[in-house]
Amino acid sequence: MSPPEGSWKVLGWDASGTIEAVGDGVEDFKVGDAVFYAGSLVRQGANVEYHLVDERIVGRKPTTVSDVEAAALPLTAITAWEMMFDRLDVRRVVPGAANAILVIGGAGGVGSITIQLARALTDLTVIATASRPETVEWVKQLGAHHVIDHRKPLAEQVKALGFGAPAFVFSTNETKSQLSEIVELIAPQGRLGLIDDPDSLDIMGFKRKSVSVHQEFMFTRSMYGTADMGEQGKLLTKVAELIDSGAIKTTVTEVLRPINAENLRKAHATLESGTAKGKIVLEGF
Repeated sequence: MSPPEGSWKVLGWDASGTIEAVGDGVEDFKVGDAVFYAGSLVRQGANVEYHLVDERIVGRKPTTVSDVEAAALPLTAITAWEMMFDRLDVRRVVPGAANAILVIGGAGGVGSITIQLARALTDLTVIATASRPETVEWVKQLGAHHVIDHRKPLAEQVKALGFGAPAFVFSTNETKSQLSEIVELIAPQGRLGLIDDPDSLDIMGFKRKSVSVHQEFMFTRSMYGTADMGEQGKLLTKVAELIDSGAIKTTVTEVLRPINAENLRKAHATLESGTAKGKIVLEGF
């Protein structure tokens, strides 16, 4: 989200740290608490030393990992959780479909946590896409049952797995270029979720299958102050419990120190290359 012309915006959303002060109406946290969060687009971002954040979107930091490891989690975990359980409603069966989810872009930040949450909290068969040897190995380590190559036709590869059409597809990137493959492979009455921003998306192909299409944007609740905004803080605390129990793990793969302009440019360049694996975290000033 670009700021208005002539103004500026601090970027960076994920953060983990210690509370220095609380407002008069704060009930759930106190000074000294260790917390993690993804912030809000209506406030400045996390690439600064001190942050102002609404307590409703804050979770208690996992106790078994460092701030660096915790900071890799909030935005992707919220996105993955909301997509699976609020948008796709994966616990609601699609009649006749394979109880499976295809995660397109499985090695990215969101894909990496989606695979783990699906394995830890559902009985879904998880199919992930990856194309390089290191990313294939990464998604396998995270728990994907099957890995297919997103540089090759997806429908043919899914069919070859032999268990039928998956009920759910979560496309984290390249949705427009993969659309015809998704139309072909998804089950009738299945559910497609996406988080990227195609300039246009022709969904007419889904009509004959009555497929529902869902967008997920984890900042919606904080931008609009929705009545259920506090669900984000609750789910982050649940994610922390999953981390501390060993059910899932942090997805940080690269750490840059300190937080300065040079390292921010380096991190953004890696993300923009489309080859990032897991999450990049910056630490210290």
